[in-house]
Amino acid sequence: MSESSGATFGGRRAVPPNTSNASENDPPTMELHGLVPRGFNRQDYLNVTGVHLFKERWDSNKVDHHTDKYSNNKLIVRRGQSFYIQIDFNRPYNPRRDLFRVEYVIGRYPQENKGTYIPVSVVLRADRSVRLSIQSSPDCIVGKFRMYVAVWTPYGVIRTSRNPETDTYILFNPWCEEDAVYLDNEKEREEYVLNDIGVIFYGDFSDIKSRSWSYGQFEDGILDACLYVMDRAKMDLSGRGNPIKVSRVGSAMINAKDDEGVIAGSWDNVYAYGIPPSAWTGSVDILLEYRSSENPVRYGQCWVFAGVFNTFLRCLGIPARVVTNYFSAHDNNANLQLDIFLEEDGNVNSKLTKDSVWNYHCWNEAWMTRPDLPIGFGGWQVVDSTPQENSDGMYRCGPASVQAIKHGNVCFQFDAPFVFAEVNSDLVYITAKKDGTHVVETLDTTHIGKLIVTKEVGGDGIKDITDTYKFQEGQEEERLALGTALMYGAKKSLNTEGVVKSRSDVHMNFEVENAVLGRDFKVTITFRNNGPAHYTITAYLSGNITFYTGVAKAEFKNKTFDVTLEPLSFKKEEVLIQAGEYMGQLLEQAFLHFFVTARVNETKDVLAKQKSIVLTIPKVIIKVSVIYQGLRPLQIPKPISTVGSDMVVTVEFTNPLKETLKNIWIYLDGPGVTKPIRKMFQEIQPNSTVKWEEVCRPWVSGPRKLMASLTSDSLRHVYGELDLQIQRRPPM
Repeated sequence: MSESSGATFGGRRAVPPNTSNASENDPPTMELHGLVPRGFNRQDYLNVTGVHLFKERWDSNKVDHHTDKYSNNKLIVRRGQSFYIQIDFNRPYNPRRDLFRVEYVIGRYPQENKGTYIPVSVVLRADRSVRLSIQSSPDCIVGKFRMYVAVWTPYGVIRTSRNPETDTYILFNPWCEEDAVYLDNEKEREEYVLNDIGVIFYGDFSDIKSRSWSYGQFEDGILDACLYVMDRAKMDLSGRGNPIKVSRVGSAMINAKDDEGVIAGSWDNVYAYGIPPSAWTGSVDILLEYRSSENPVRYGQCWVFAGVFNTFLRCLGIPARVVTNYFSAHDNNANLQLDIFLEEDGNVNSKLTKDSVWNYHCWNEAWMTRPDLPIGFGGWQVVDSTPQENSDGMYRCGPASVQAIKHGNVCFQFDAPFVFAEVNSDLVYITAKKDGTHVVETLDTTHIGKLIVTKEVGGDGIKDITDTYKFQEGQEEERLALGTALMYGAKKSLNTEGVVKSRSDVHMNFEVENAVLGRDFKVTITFRNNGPAHYTITAYLSGNITFYTGVAKAEFKNKTFDVTLEPLSFKKEEVLIQAGEYMGQLLEQAFLHFFVTARVNETKDVLAKQKSIVLTIPKVIIKVSVIYQGLRPLQIPKPISTVGSDMVVTVEFTNPLKETLKNIWIYLDGPGVTKPIRKMFQEIQPNSTVKWEEVCRPWVSGPRKLMASLTSDSLRHVYGELDLQIQRRPPM
């Protein structure tokens, strides 16, 4: 069944690479051999008159395989689990003289030894209609197979012609114990495979924020879009049954850094000819646009990459979740420490400081066995599609075993040293002397990987999974894990073991009061002297507009001040931050970063602290009214609607700023309630309110969400959501 080729590959004759699920090479409907008698008539032999796949949503094939939620009229099954088909013949089947088999074919160059041509032999007693139970291998290729029925005659094979209605999708199967993605907890399977709405956490460690995300893995066209992603990667079909390979390819293809993948990233606050990352409410529009345009979609940042990657994994059947790491290290020189270089006056030296600490960073975890690693390193694997560092020639990361990261076994593939550094690096403050020497001033072993979270199973709350990545800070096991990572080849350029501890009894900390966008607020620095000596301190505060990646855009505030501390005393210094100082340069996530350094003049000790804050941004308000029998909408406090019934969704936003907002786009999404839609407003005057109404007709029952976002020239990352309960349509 393979197509012969006259091409030569690498000095030998070979079948061309089979890298496209969409490409086809239909086998002949008649393969006759030898001399055929003049009176041969194919109707004299067993002929197929019909094939029934039982592919409706309510049929057992889809219900038993947990694929009944897919908006796809083709048969979708999971590997390693039986399904049923029925074949009708032109006469009763006689096993003594009739021989037929079902053939499943994928790609243009199918070969049985590659798993891209799967013959299913049949030996049974039956009548004119034959009902078959077919079960694929638990390591079968994942993709869309073409199906044929081949009947053997004395003169060759008679085969059914190509019929797209019999195409069959085969997916990973977390319900099958022999599958590499088997997950033994039903509630977790419901969450990590079947839940099409998630929660992504962002913001700051001290001010955690969340937003819902529509994964939409069951929406019309998404499954084909995910298969297309692997086709664009030119991934060999024979490797598409391996979740390790599939997740690694997905990690590279979700970003467009070097392979024309799904999403183009942008971190410079300029989003010309595209949509700002904060405006997206889900993955569906992104994947469908990529499939139709065949070009990268603009623009994304880490939570967008993670949300779309989660859709890709869950759609194919790989259990997956989005994870957020607060104070995530980006270790550019791979030495497992973040080097913050200071001038002698305590200011940060931006030229020497190449590492950065992201306020938060989102990645994914995928569940699978790791037969390529020693026993015990399967389970959750880190996969990250945000393009940060090059891995084997492409911007991708993982899969890296979470268990290996926790114990410092960074020798195991893939990209474990980089992930280990993200959650468990040391923060080192180094003074760059004018004579060219570097002096390690202080070491912070607890700042990086402060908190690692994901959405809880069965709810929208937060689940702390920090202990799956690292031992408790300061414990011997945590230092041992770091030592193990260093032993396995991670370099460390500076010796931090002998850092001189503070020679004075002075301690410093600072707090930032709750800050609302467009308003003034205060920063309070506290100096405490726990000893009997008298100290004088020279301190420096720097306030910066920063990207959430920790990279500074501009300094908007700097102040130097002197403090005198009496023995056994404390003193507070307040610095007023005025709205006019930061509003003109604010970035879309409204992150402000404060860095305070202080030098104790008597002992030359350097104290350093840094904190980021997220300004409180106004929300979009969503309301729902139900229409009863064509009457005027009725506002209800607890939104309850019925499948197939109209309801009015109202989106409202009030401009709290003293300036007019211009070029406003509002986006609305609700899986199973409405397709993603958007509306533009020219401007919103200060303290003015805009309203947008849409009539929606839900088609999915159960708990649902409506999500809305707003973006404008000067205000972004505005968001709102509303929980809904959609009831089943009552029986007639």
